[in-house]
Amino acid sequence: MKGTFRLVSVAAAAVLALSACSGSGGRKAEQAAGPAKGPRLKIAMVTHSGQGDTFWDVVQKGARAAAAKDNVELLYSADPDGGKQAQLVQSAIDKKVDGIIVTLAKPDAMRDVLARAKAASIPVVSINSGADASARLGALVHFGQDEKVAGEAAGTQLARIGSKKALCVIHEQGNVGLEDRCAGARKTFGGDLQNLFVQGTNMPQVKSSLTAKLQADKGIDGILTLGAPFANTAVDVVRETGGKAKIATFDMNKELVASIKGGAIAFAVDQQPYLQGYQAVDGLWLMRTNGNSLGGGRPVLTGPAIVSGDNAASIEAFANRGTR
Repeated sequence: MKGTFRLVSVAAAAVLALSACSGSGGRKAEQAAGPAKGPRLKIAMVTHSGQGDTFWDVVQKGARAAAAKDNVELLYSADPDGGKQAQLVQSAIDKKVDGIIVTLAKPDAMRDVLARAKAASIPVVSINSGADASARLGALVHFGQDEKVAGEAAGTQLARIGSKKALCVIHEQGNVGLEDRCAGARKTFGGDLQNLFVQGTNMPQVKSSLTAKLQADKGIDGILTLGAPFANTAVDVVRETGGKAKIATFDMNKELVASIKGGAIAFAVDQQPYLQGYQAVDGLWLMRTNGNSLGGGRPVLTGPAIVSGDNAASIEAFANRGTR
C-alpha cells in the first residue's frame, strides 16, 4: 500500500507539473504555431498528370499541406507528354527554384533536364513513378510504392477472390509504372491475365473498349484497373453487359471506398498519394533547412496497402475529406 501511495503521489506530481506547463508554455507554443520560420523556399512539383484527376488532387493536397507548414511556395504543373513535362522542369530550373519534385513515368524523356537541374545545384526528388530510374537520373530519394511489388500483391489478391481469367487495363501506354503493375500481377496471379490498352483521357472510349472485350470473351471473370475512375467505369460495363467479372483496382477516391463497402469493387491497392506529396515537399525542406536526407539511398515506400470490405469503413472518413 505504501508503495502504491508513493507511485500515485509521483504520478499526481507529474500531472501537476504538466498542467503548469500547459497552462503557460503550452498556450504560448500554441499561439506561436504557424508556418516554419526562416527563408521562404520555392519548390516546383512537375508531374505527368494533374488537375481533375482524383489521385493527383490528393497528391497536391498533401504537398500543399506540407508547403503551408514549411513556409514553402509550391509551383505545380503537369503534362502527360514526356517532352512537355521536361520543358516544365526546365522552366522550374530557369526560375531558380530551391527544389524540384518530379514523376518519372517516362524516365528517358527526363534524363537531360534532370542533369541540368543537378548542374544548377537544384535538389530533385521523385514521386509515384520511376523508382527504378530515380537514383540513376540523379534524384536524391523516391517517394512511392514499388510498382512491381504492388502488382504482385494485387495478383495474389485477385487469385484469392476466385478469378481465373482477368484483364489488366492500362490507360497510358509507355508509362513504366503501369506496365510494372500488370507484370507484377501476372507473376503471382496464377491464371490468365491479359493486358488491355485503353485511351485513358477518353472515358467513353475506355467504356467502349471494355464492353467490346467482355462481349467477345465471356470467360473473363476479373478486371484489374490501374486507377479509381477506371474501376467505376468497369462496374458500369459489367452491370450493363450482364457479366460476372469481379473488379479490383489500384488507387482510391471517396466514390471507390463506397463501392468497396457496397461490394461492387472487391479491393483496391492504395499507395497513399497524400503521403507522397507531403513527404516530397517536407523532405526537400528538411534537406534545405537542416541537411537531412531520407531513404539511405533507397526508395521511401508509401504502399502498397490492400483496402477491401474488411477495412474500408476505417478509412472512409479520410477518403471523404480527400486525403486518402
